This record gives sequence, C-alpha cells and structure tokens, in this order.
Amino acid sequence: MKKRTPFWQLLSESIRGNEQDYTRIPIKSGIVLLAVPMILEMIMESLFAVVDIFFVGRLGEHAVATVGLTEAVLTIIYSLGVGISMAGTAMVARRFGEKKFQRAGTVAFQLLLVGILASLLLGAGGFIYAGEILSLMGAEDQVLETGKTYTEIIFLGNTAIMLLFLINGIFRGAGAAHLAMRALWISNGLNIVLDPLLIFGLGSFEGFGLVGAAWATTLGRSVGVVYQLYHLFNGRHRLVINRTNLRVRWETLKKIIHISAGGMGQFLVDSAAWIVLTRIASEFGSAAVAGYTIAFRVLLFSLMPAWGLSAAAATLVGQNLGAGKAFRAEISTFLTARYNFIFLAAVTLVYLLFADNLAGFFALEEEVRNVAASGLKITVLGYIFYAVGMVMVQAFNGAGDTKTPAYINIGVFWLLEIPLAYALAITYGLETKGIFISIAICHSLHAMIALWFFRKGNWKFAKA
Repeated sequence: MKKRTPFWQLLSESIRGNEQDYTRIPIKSGIVLLAVPMILEMIMESLFAVVDIFFVGRLGEHAVATVGLTEAVLTIIYSLGVGISMAGTAMVARRFGEKKFQRAGTVAFQLLLVGILASLLLGAGGFIYAGEILSLMGAEDQVLETGKTYTEIIFLGNTAIMLLFLINGIFRGAGAAHLAMRALWISNGLNIVLDPLLIFGLGSFEGFGLVGAAWATTLGRSVGVVYQLYHLFNGRHRLVINRTNLRVRWETLKKIIHISAGGMGQFLVDSAAWIVLTRIASEFGSAAVAGYTIAFRVLLFSLMPAWGLSAAAATLVGQNLGAGKAFRAEISTFLTARYNFIFLAAVTLVYLLFADNLAGFFALEEEVRNVAASGLKITVLGYIFYAVGMVMVQAFNGAGDTKTPAYINIGVFWLLEIPLAYALAITYGLETKGIFISIAICHSLHAMIALWFFRKGNWKFAKA
C-alpha cells in the first residue's frame, strides 16, 4: 500500500507549486494541493477588501457609500470577468485532463482576446457615465460630489480587474493554483501598501483622499496582471502561450462564448440582484448603505477562503472528466463540500459571538455600526447551507455546465430574493434587516436546489 503523504508535506508542495496530475493522485491530496493556494489567494483578496474599507471608513460615511454603490455596479464587470474565467477553468482543465497541453495554450490566448475586448467596451461606458451611474443607484448629492472621480478611475482600470480574474481562472484550470495565489498576493499586497499612502499621504505629500483608493486598486491590479502575463508566456510551465497559439481560432472562440454565456448569466443575475438590494438599502440613507457595505466586506473575509476551497472542485471535476473519470470527479466534489461545511460552520459561530465587536472596529458612527452588526448576525445563519451550495456550483462550472447555476440564480435571486427583500425591508418596515433576512433564506434555498441538480448527474455529459 502506498504510504500516505503527510499533511505538512502536502502543504509545502501546494505553496511551492509543483505541477501534479490531478487525475491520478489521491483525491484528498489533490484537494489540499489545490485548495491551500486558492484559500491563501482568497484570504488576501478578502483581507484587501477589509483593509480598504477600514481606510476609506476614516473618510466618513459618504466615502464608504461611494465605494459600496460603485462596487454594486462594478459587479457587472466582475461578473463578465468571472464568467469568462469559468470557461477558462473548464476548457483548460478539460484539455489538461486529456493531456493536450498545446491546445490549452490556444484556449488561453482566445480567452485573453475576449476579456480585453469586453473590458475596454465596459470601461469606456462606465467612465463616460460615472455620474449618471451613481445617481441611478440613489447616491445623495454629497456622494455624487465626492465620488464621481473615484468611480471614473475604477472604471478606467477595469481591464486590469477583469484580466486578473480571467487569467487566475486559466491558472486554476491548469492546476497551477500557486501562480493564481502569487498574482493576487502581489496585486493586493501592493494595494494594501498604497492605500494609506495615496489616501492620507505621507510627510509633505497630502494624499488624494478617496481618489487615492481608486489609484491604489488600479495600480495594484495592473502589477498583478503583468506577473500573470509573464508566467503565461515564459515557457516554464505546461501551460504556455507560444507563437503557434497566437492566432484567432473561431471554433474555440465560439465554445468560449457558449460556456461563458452561462457563467456570465449566473453572475450577472447575482450581480443584478446585488445592485437592486443595494438600491433598496439606499432608501434608508447613506448610513444604511455604509453599514450594509461594511457588513459584506467583513463577510467576504470568510466567504473568500470558502470560495477558494470550493474552487478546488472545479479543477478536479474538469480534469477528471477530461480523463474520463466521472465517478472520481463526483467523489472529489462531495469531499470538498464536507470540508467547506466544517469551515463555514466554525465561521458562523465566530460571527454570532463577535459581530458587534467587528462592526465597531470598522464603523465610527453608531447607526452605521448597528446596521453592520445586524447584517453579520443575520446573514451567517445561512452559511452552513451555502457551504455546500458553492461547491456544487463550482463543480457545475468546472464541468462546463454553466447554464444550470444560471437558471437556479434566476429562480432564487430574481423571482424570490428581490421581492422578499423589498417586502421585508419596505412593506413590513424592517429596513436593512429585511434585506439581510432575505439573503440568508434565499442563499440557503439556492444551496439545496444546486445539490439536488448535482445529484441528478447531467453535468457529467457537459462538453468543454
């Protein structure tokens, strides 16, 4: 019997980034090797979100509201980037499972073309209509006065944001999770350093206030993308873009668009729901939006690592389906879901006990603090169900079946979550608490529906 590899050794290998064949090594080892760098990647992403809102929070509730309203709209761009990256993960993972590494490079180049074109079009529109976008989201006059330039810069830099998501999806599909981790650590590490410097200044340099936060994000993301491109083109990995890949492949582009459509759809539906929920929160003033924004920035600190763990399922499913091992792909998903359930159950307990302390750390105003604390306490009540659901969704996406989660999102988030949030918040006068209750209920239901569809097994026959 083959001796089991010690956990500490797997941990070391996962961070070093030794390339593995995830269709052959033990499933539990594969989960650790993929999940550890993905979790560390997402921890840095969530750490940046928390640090950023900490510094912006020192500028007052209007600055926080600007960030919250801008990000609600930016989720559309994030959705496109993540949607295209789903196609990248699924198609590159399938090619790696088939051991067709040259074709994986071709897929990667086509993905870059799609991502760059989409980001340029959206960025131009967002820059031109920044003020109108904030107004449409219900921004108060003072938010419009202080936040328009911030929104313009963020939209101008959206190509870096989209490519960062997209290329990391490609790396994950190839099993090179360590490269995705390092790209995000470089990007967000630089963001964290630049944030206080560009917001508040240093010495005789006075800083740029809220605009400085936008520049810190744009510069940090751009450096991360430069790192990604270097590793895509340097020829040192099994995944490489070389001269033979630098051609437009229309059939590959069609497949990318087909798979991306479902991925974009599911996140656009989710994003649209997020925008509407933020718009409902804005009915109760800037303090409500600020508390709402802080609550979800803090929640991201725990959800991002959970998404990192879940993402291991996407790579394992994609590569094992490519190798013709559907049962192994299914077992990988259920094992990953078990680990994620344990993690988010522990997180739920922490938030229930310490929500007031966490909210007080980020919010100076009492009203903002109360909204944020109630958001933390209520939303985490759905975490243990969501732990399973997010793994199921990642498994669908890794298989290339991006449409099933999109249909589930439409049914749960549009047909139930939005009307329920409106009714609870406005009709029944629960205000932001009504929004949080709706989120907890609907994300729990979403998870159960996703599990039911996964067990049906149609994802095993998806083409990627």
